[in-house]
Amino acid sequence: MFPGPLINMSTNDVAHVNVLNNLDEPLLFTWNGVQQRLNSWEDGVSGTNCPIRPGTNWTYVFQAKDQIGTFFYFPSLNFHKAAGGFGPIRINNRKVVAVPFPTPEAEYDLLIGDWYNQSYKPDVLLMNGKLPYGFAEDPATLNVTRGKIYRIRVSNVGNALSFNFRIQGHKMAVVEAEGSYTAQITVDSLDIHVGQSYSVLVTADRVEADYFIVATPKLVHAAESGKLTALGVLHYDNSTAPPSYPIPSGPNAFDIDFSIHQAKSIRWNMTAGAARPNPQGTFNVSHVTPNQTFVLRGSTAEIDGAPRYTVNNVSYRTPETPLKLADFLVNGSGVYQLDSYPVESMNPVAESGVFVATGVHKGWIELVFVNGLPVMDSWHLDGFGFYVVGFGDGGWTPSSRSTYNVHDPVVRSTVQVYPGEWTAVYAYLDNPGMWNLRSQHSKHWYLGQELYVRVYDADPNPAKERPPPENLLLCG
Repeated sequence: MFPGPLINMSTNDVAHVNVLNNLDEPLLFTWNGVQQRLNSWEDGVSGTNCPIRPGTNWTYVFQAKDQIGTFFYFPSLNFHKAAGGFGPIRINNRKVVAVPFPTPEAEYDLLIGDWYNQSYKPDVLLMNGKLPYGFAEDPATLNVTRGKIYRIRVSNVGNALSFNFRIQGHKMAVVEAEGSYTAQITVDSLDIHVGQSYSVLVTADRVEADYFIVATPKLVHAAESGKLTALGVLHYDNSTAPPSYPIPSGPNAFDIDFSIHQAKSIRWNMTAGAARPNPQGTFNVSHVTPNQTFVLRGSTAEIDGAPRYTVNNVSYRTPETPLKLADFLVNGSGVYQLDSYPVESMNPVAESGVFVATGVHKGWIELVFVNGLPVMDSWHLDGFGFYVVGFGDGGWTPSSRSTYNVHDPVVRSTVQVYPGEWTAVYAYLDNPGMWNLRSQHSKHWYLGQELYVRVYDADPNPAKERPPPENLLLCG
């Protein structure tokens, strides 16, 4: 099945996901945006879990604690994600918490991303695992009835390319981003970056016909973007004709100003309830003074004769023993040394190492992601949602804080960083565990652009952090 099956939950539900590894190599799955509250044992990345060995199975057990929203899962080791294995996750509101928009007639999941045949250069964009209209006998198709409203949950499950998403002849209301209800804005098109998810409402208010659903890559020249255009179909019930050309155009693929302006317009709905009945805006950053600041620069370097991606000139080296397991058994001894690398400046020389930094439990952290690469990047933090407070060009300095939006920044778990620019977020570190902080671009991540943030609570009370599961795998 491709994409994988939907995991459909409600707030505070517990999922049991049994993974059978029929590959000839180790496997892990991670749950992009699911916070694994008090339970990083189930996070499914190399720093938290021993891999599932070939020919064996393992059951993840995790709770959608205090969350709602649109997410997805994917295999987290090596370059497995480039071969698929991803699927949608929905976390629905409890019935006691109102949804801040009309109940849609139906909901659809659209998983869109770049696809590779042999090289690391994208060959095509797939929509729900299908080739574009005109190349597929059964392209991705969403069926609608005239006059009805539909919720479409769109995720960028790709490896490298941001894309612009649009539906021919239809406007979209953006209502949710990775677990946060947003102040509703109406758009003709929406930029979605690697690892990000949105919900949009679409009203079927056009003449009954078929219409193109389109995703085109960002920062790709027109000569190349044609073959990288994902095309699906919005099909009205009584339509008998195929969608009509031309394919609707979107913003210029290199128009960074458009993209940044749109990103800044996506703000938190301060009055809506979400996982809890009280308004999201009850928890805000208007008076926050961070306890810590990390300034993290993603770039490249040659280390031991090989090209690597780095964070502050350090390329992450994956130890044989997961960090979380080493923490539990030997307090990390022999596996990693805490706070060995700088989090506000560049390491003097480019090197590989096990980069683990302290996050102050129940403290506020300011993360500034600086993109030293000529391509779009995306950063993701497991275990938390972060408040996206600022975007800027040039070098970040403490005075850049004067440009932050601390009134109603959206809360999400993946944020884009434009080429040569910076993005700033705040996070409240109330979730003890070992948490991966990474580039969502598969090549960047695979070649070392990641670190771990260790949020430690010395209290052994399992209500503070859960003990390891009974089916804990050992390795290293």
